[in-house]
Formats: sequence, C-alpha cells, structure tokens
Amino acid sequence: MTLIKSISGIRGTIGGACSQALTPVDIVKFTYAYCEKMKERGGSKRLGRKYKVVVGKDARLSGEMVENLVVGTLIACGVDVIKIGFASTPTTEMAVTGLGADGGIIITASHNPKQWNALKLLNEKGEFLNAEEGKAILDCAASEDFNFSQVDELGHVSEEDYVEKHIRKVLKLDLVDRKAIKKAKFKVVVDAVNSVGGIIMPALLKELGVKVIKLNCKPTGDFAHNPEPLPANLVELSETVVKKKADLGISVDPDVDRLALICEDGTPFGEEYTLVSVADYVLSELASKADSKRKTPNQLCAPLRFAASSNLSSSRALRDVAEKYGAKYEAAAVGEVNVVAKMKEIGAVIGGEGNGGVIYPELHYGRDAMVGVALFLSNMAHKKLSATALKATYPAYYIAKNKIQLSDSALIDRILKAMQEAFKDEDVNTIDGVKISFEKTRSWVHLRRSNTEPIIRIYAEAPTEQEAEALASRIITFADSIIAQ
Repeated sequence: MTLIKSISGIRGTIGGACSQALTPVDIVKFTYAYCEKMKERGGSKRLGRKYKVVVGKDARLSGEMVENLVVGTLIACGVDVIKIGFASTPTTEMAVTGLGADGGIIITASHNPKQWNALKLLNEKGEFLNAEEGKAILDCAASEDFNFSQVDELGHVSEEDYVEKHIRKVLKLDLVDRKAIKKAKFKVVVDAVNSVGGIIMPALLKELGVKVIKLNCKPTGDFAHNPEPLPANLVELSETVVKKKADLGISVDPDVDRLALICEDGTPFGEEYTLVSVADYVLSELASKADSKRKTPNQLCAPLRFAASSNLSSSRALRDVAEKYGAKYEAAAVGEVNVVAKMKEIGAVIGGEGNGGVIYPELHYGRDAMVGVALFLSNMAHKKLSATALKATYPAYYIAKNKIQLSDSALIDRILKAMQEAFKDEDVNTIDGVKISFEKTRSWVHLRRSNTEPIIRIYAEAPTEQEAEALASRIITFADSIIAQ
C-alpha cells in the first residue's frame, strides 16, 4: 500500500487503509481541498454563477470508481462538472480553456502500473499548479475542516467529448504538414498499452493519411505490459515494426503525454531524441520563414531570435540543435510546471522533457504526444529520411542513470554542498540539486534529491556510454567518500 502526496497531486495504490493508500476517503479530502483553493484563487469573479471543473480519465481499471468519487465531491462543493470521459492528459488540459472552466482534474497515474491511480490538478489555464498552490491544497486536505454546500447550491454534471476537438486543433497547426505526411505514405504501428491512446492516436494518424497497425489499442485498462514507454517494455512493438515492415513504431503511456518511438529496424529512436527531433523541425521551419522575410540576403536588421527549453536532466542534444539555428537555450528545474514557467520566461517556441514529453506552445503549454507525433512525421516527410537516418543526423549522447541510497536524509545536503565546492571551477547550476557541466568533454552530471525517500538521483551524460558510465562512477565514488567522513 502506498500513498504519495505532493505539490503536483495525490498518487497511490488502490485498496488499503486511509492515508496509506489511495482510498475513497483520501480522494474526497483531496478533491475538497482542490475546490476550496480554486475558489480562493478565483475570488469574487464567479459571483452569480458556479465554478466549473473539467474531469477526464485514462482507461485504468479503477478509473470509474475514482471518477465517481471526484465528481460527487465536486458537486457537493457546489461546483459544476464537465465530464469528458476517456481523455488524454493533454486533451483534458486543452478542454479546460476550450470550455471556459476554472480548473481540471485528470484521473491518471501516468506510467505507473495498473494498481495505481492519481489525481493531477490543473488551474484555469489548463496547466499544472505551482509549488505554492500545491502546498496550500495539501495543508487544506490535512486540516479536515470541511464545509459542503447546501442542497440548493449543489453543482451539476454535463458531458462533453473533447477528443475530436483536440485532433482538429493539432491538424490546424501551421507546421503540421498534412500534405507531406500523406504523400510519404507512412505505415506505423501504435502501442497504446490498452489505454486512451488507443482511441485518440489512431484517429489522428488516420486524419494525417497514415496507415495504422494497432497494438494494444483497446481501452480496457488491462495493461499488456509495464506501461512506462521504455525500450525494455516495448519488445513486442519493436518486433511488430520489423515484421510488418513499418516506417515507425509509436508508443505512448496511459495518459498520452509521453511519446516513445521505434525505428524501422526495431531499434529505439531514444526518448531523449523525441524532443530533439521535433525541436529541430520547428526551429528549422521558423528560421527558414524568418529568412524568407528578408528583402535581400544582406539586409541589415536584428536577427529574429527563437528559444527552446528542457529540464536539467534532459540531453544536451537539444541545446546543440537550438544553437545550430542561432536559438537561445535555457534549462529548467525538473518537472513540467518548471519547464513551462521557463518557456514562458524566455519565450520558447518549443520545449519539454527528455522522457518523450513535447511541449509546443502554439497548441498549449503541456506535454502532448499527439502534437509530438504530428510534428515528428512532418519532419520525416520534409527530410525524406527513415527514422534511423534521421536519428543519425543528431549529436550522439548517452545518459547513465544511477542513484545513491542513504540511511540518513541529512547526508543529501552535505553531499550536494561538497559536490558544488569540489567542482566550483566548472559550470555549476544549483536551481535543482547540483548540475555540473564539463564543456571540454561535452558532458554533464546532475544530482538531485528524491521528494519521497532518502535518495540522490545521479544522471550523467557524455558522447559515449563508456564516458557517461565513467563520469557517473567518478561522482558516486566522490559521494561515498563524503558519506564515509
């Protein structure tokens, strides 16, 4: 039994004792707290009409039970509910603004196994809450000082299907080249792990003129394999791509905000390189359009500048691609809400996370596998390259992922401080743990604390696997020496 309460929501296993798992009591308390804080943020703007919240869910087995509890609690709080049923996380995010709601709740445990579920919380912009807002909800839920609405003030429920609207908005994007994709006559295999991706992804691909072979696309919630879209979990997809002689394999997690791709030869494109490829396409197209606006090749004017962003633990390859087009690149702390904040700050036209999360502000500020696929296929179609050939055009890097298990969480700060001091002559970033960049070797290492247990996660990247593993070992040895003192 597990229950994890964090600023981004509440997540846990189904079944067990209150406060030790995701039970009906915990769901009600957390939903109530969300309502209270939503009303505080809105202030008097809703005088004369009720607040409105969108509720969407992935297809996991506990979804109906959790949805009934969430919707019932919202009604009891005097909030109107728009149920959009089976919907991806990005679909729900877009529905909040599209339907003029004051917030949204996504019932999904993302890539976690089927025994898990969670509530992801959105503000009126369809974006995740910030740390301060999330903490306020946690404090409110813990107080258990609840006061529900009177009978004449109860909320009401309506239903809306927003999947088709999401697809249409993707198709209308200027950089989604439907003609080029259709002309390329792509054949792809889609593995949606028997969740909502099996509904929305094939529908989008059909509209793009792509031949689709479905794999695990029935939204039963009975996951065919571990739902995290990592190479080890995508063996069936890889084999099917090769067997069917497909151009590409597409895998999404249960709530369709992460995108993993398989090349035509069955090898992984690499989750870090999903964003890199999409960014390459977006920046190249924008740079080309900017150049075409110049009256003469030598026209004197300030260059049009673009920007891109990803989190500190994402591949350096995005920075390399951005700089190739003269674009600015800045890293953010780990977490989608932090990346979105950084993107807004620097005016980034593309961004995301190295786990296959593509954020394209032209559509909305949220990781979205749907727009990721549409832009990736546009890139393949324009360059007329296979997936393996396209991957070969990008800078090659390898990330080694390790962790240090500690008996005392107090050691974390000591290790991070010592690391910062030991490498002070290098490029050190401390906005989220400690990241040290070694420019001469084009490598970096990032150490950050776990939010739930006494662990330091260590990500190291270098041009080769051997160099990355060696860098990680060097850092772990240094940390061990600090622990031994």
